Amino acid sequence: MRTMMMLLLAGTAMPALAAAADDGGDAAAEITVTASRQPYRGDFTVQETPAAITTIDQTWLNNNNVLRLTDALDLNASVARQNNFGGLWDAFAVRGFAGDENLPSGYLVNGYNNGRGFGGSRDVSGVEKIEVLKGPQAALYGRGEPGGVINIVTKKADFDTRGTIGVQAGSWDRQRVDADVNLAAGETAAVRLIGFYEDAGSFRGTRSQRWGFTPSVLVKLGEATALTYELELTRAEAQFDRGVVAINGQLGAMSRRTFLGEPGDGPLDAEVTGHQLQLSHDFNADWSILIGGQHRDTRLTGFSTEAELAGSRQRLGRDGRSLSRQRRFRDYDAEHQVLRGEVQGRLETGGLKHRVLFGADYDRFENSQLFLRFRPAAIGATTTAQQSNDIDIFAPVYGRFPLPTPGPQTNRLDTQKAFGLYVQDQIDLGGDVQIRLGGRYDDFSLTTLNRANGVASARDFNRFSPQAGIVYEANPTLSFYAAYGEGFRANIGADVAGRIFNPETSRSAEIGTKLNLLDGKLTGTIALFNLTKDNVLAADPANPGFSVPIGRARSRGLEVDLNGKLPGDVDLLLSYAFVDATARAAVLDPNFSLNIRVGDRLINIPRHQFNVQAAKAIAITDDVKLTLGGGVQHTGGRLGETATQFFLPAYTLARLFARADISERVEIFAEVSNLFNATYYTNSFAQLWVQPGQPRAGTVAVRFKF
Repeated sequence: MRTMMMLLLAGTAMPALAAAADDGGDAAAEITVTASRQPYRGDFTVQETPAAITTIDQTWLNNNNVLRLTDALDLNASVARQNNFGGLWDAFAVRGFAGDENLPSGYLVNGYNNGRGFGGSRDVSGVEKIEVLKGPQAALYGRGEPGGVINIVTKKADFDTRGTIGVQAGSWDRQRVDADVNLAAGETAAVRLIGFYEDAGSFRGTRSQRWGFTPSVLVKLGEATALTYELELTRAEAQFDRGVVAINGQLGAMSRRTFLGEPGDGPLDAEVTGHQLQLSHDFNADWSILIGGQHRDTRLTGFSTEAELAGSRQRLGRDGRSLSRQRRFRDYDAEHQVLRGEVQGRLETGGLKHRVLFGADYDRFENSQLFLRFRPAAIGATTTAQQSNDIDIFAPVYGRFPLPTPGPQTNRLDTQKAFGLYVQDQIDLGGDVQIRLGGRYDDFSLTTLNRANGVASARDFNRFSPQAGIVYEANPTLSFYAAYGEGFRANIGADVAGRIFNPETSRSAEIGTKLNLLDGKLTGTIALFNLTKDNVLAADPANPGFSVPIGRARSRGLEVDLNGKLPGDVDLLLSYAFVDATARAAVLDPNFSLNIRVGDRLINIPRHQFNVQAAKAIAITDDVKLTLGGGVQHTGGRLGETATQFFLPAYTLARLFARADISERVEIFAEVSNLFNATYYTNSFAQLWVQPGQPRAGTVAVRFKF
């Protein structure tokens, strides 16, 4: 019914807009659609948008040889890495807030809710650019975090026939090949074929294989109408790796290269099959419509061996070298559908100019989790190393004991359905002042079934979330803005007793200034923000797959972002963030009796984070161009385990790269990352699950264009 309502909304809007098109005379005949536009965004420049927006485009993705979404997000200081499930999913926080720790971080792909399933880390082979859309505007997109939302814009078919093939090799026996070929069939249809294959070792002694195929098709159904289709087909397999351990809260005693799992477990397999279909139509120069849908299936299966977190079952705290381990089996399956219809346009009332945007979306997410577990016995005088499934962290012997057989632990199915209506009106008041008013209504239903004991629960929620903003363009180089918004997100799943949590609500406010310097060659944003969330959840360490409530949290801070070209044709990307993210309610963790106190920092959120990248192109001859560049990333100390005083140390990384365009068709690339071979740790969940960063590494690549 809700799906029909959304489609009817778009359908009933079309006659009125068609009439508006008729009023425009021959304007519609002059419109040419060549690609789909981004939903939820409206027709606005960055300067007149009352929000902070940062774009990571192809220039910086290529300069940093970025292969995965998480690595790309390191380029923006407002985004912090979170517990990434042994490297098998993307997990990040924007402005200090992360979301559900039991699921990958949600993001958008071409405006569609995405990333919630179990398909592994997102590759960037088919990515055109990545937008970090921060602050109150995130409420408009629905079911997101108040700090902001990540939107991936994919490479789409167009009417220019061309192609690129790249091959590269790197440290620890990593090989990769990718291809991007665009084929045009006249001026009415085009197809773009993008794919990659990667086989890689790691400094941890593990190995992974990944491949993906992400083609797109564009069909012009008329001068003002376009239909696009995109496929996402990826497969990955990798050994599960929880990282290293801290002994009595101290990191560095064991080698960062030592793998603490069992090679005999084999790899975990991650699969994604996704489809996007979108129709865009311009009625005239002022009014347009978007209608589209997405279906995405993901699955994660396999065995793993991981450190036991309960102190009573862990031998490491007693002898300082024997790590007691669980063995686990997972079969996680998710199905996600999204439908959306949206109309945007311009009109005038009472001498005021309006740019309006309204639409509806429907989202259904089904999350199935089968989880089996073996736990080591409680440590006593007669407990054997085999009963604890021990491994020596300084001299590991793999396969020392037969692999334990996991027993039943979790078997559950969560189904979330959500229907949303949203509207936005940006009004030009004259005098270089614009105001934005809008809001979103959400209606959620959540059902959860514990298939292990037959206990089922269901709840419904609904809420209206307003937003408002103002922009003042003082002059062509400087504008000021302020914004406020509220958000709403249903917490999927239930606690170990089957109780469904209350939804998460949020409030977000920010003020800032936007810079447009050097005749538009250098742009930037300076922003101050304050965010609060209620009904925040954290992962339940004693019951994997379940959550516990930690109450209220707040994040506030300062951001500075610059992007563009300096005098002397030096490309610059600079990002700094100060983020103070803390718990605002005292909570007793029911499993380990640890007190979360008011003022405790949120896990994996650095107070200070900084990234600067620079590059300079030098003409060697008329045909040869050399680009030299590098960057520095600094990440401050972070809380490494909730409700403790365990912190990950700050770190600073440097990298250098060189790219030689030796002809119009051949490019050679080389880089060295972690130039000074720093020892660092990117994220953690607990003192015994800490992810170490990669030592110094090198990559060489060749790209052929045709």
